[in-house]
Amino acid sequence: MFNFRLKRKAVDYVVALFLLALGIMMIYPFLWMLSVSFERLANVELPFPPRLIPENFSWFNYKLVFENGMLVKAYLNSLTVAVFSVLLSVGAALLAGYAFSRGSFPGKKILFFVVLATMMIPFETRLIPMFTMFNSFGMINSKSPLILPSILNALGILLAKHYFDRLPEGLRESAKIDGASEFTVFIRIFVPLTGPITATLAILAFQDSWNSFLWPLVVIHDQALKTVPLFLSSFSGEDGQRLLGLTMATATMSILPILLVFLFFQKYIIRSVALSGLKGE
Repeated sequence: MFNFRLKRKAVDYVVALFLLALGIMMIYPFLWMLSVSFERLANVELPFPPRLIPENFSWFNYKLVFENGMLVKAYLNSLTVAVFSVLLSVGAALLAGYAFSRGSFPGKKILFFVVLATMMIPFETRLIPMFTMFNSFGMINSKSPLILPSILNALGILLAKHYFDRLPEGLRESAKIDGASEFTVFIRIFVPLTGPITATLAILAFQDSWNSFLWPLVVIHDQALKTVPLFLSSFSGEDGQRLLGLTMATATMSILPILLVFLFFQKYIIRSVALSGLKGE
């Protein structure tokens, strides 16, 4: 018995050390990015060898980033797009998820399969048709093409459907007996119970919108409409070389909203995964 406990402790220590090493490997690039953003001469020469403590600590790069107000403008653009994208994405996902979970209409399984099939289509194959469509509507170089595609979120619909599947059917039947319409049942009975999955969908939609680069790069040409990823890609010197200090300072600022949102809502993500039927059961 003693030898077994000793071996078990040894295995636990090895696993803990392995996870610690893995965690350090994952977080090191972010710490290096933060270090370089505070390095005074990073725009001139890349700090080598990489170090976590800046040799010439300075707020110079952050002052340059905020100097002309373009980062603030990019933040407002990204925030506007992200908020409306989250509202449309979460609302549509909950409505569609409820319909596929509780609804009864012809072709429901086929339509659900078609929605899931869109997850297998790479975005690059849809880029030109989407550009052509929004261009025909006269929406290019505006925020509309950045927001409207978020209405169809196959992963969100899948997660919402699984979540609604786990809720008691008796709630719906009782409300229907009392004369409530289907939409009233959805709004007043089921939506108040969707806090965890709503938070999860909101985080995923916010992250997807905030980090989007390729699609905004195609449809946005005006400097005043640039989002944070587009603004981040614009730092280069006269010779075309990347200004590393400014880039790292902007990158640090760009990840803060996602980091704060995730830290605030992470408990809801864990709970929604536990209740959505995606545990491998």
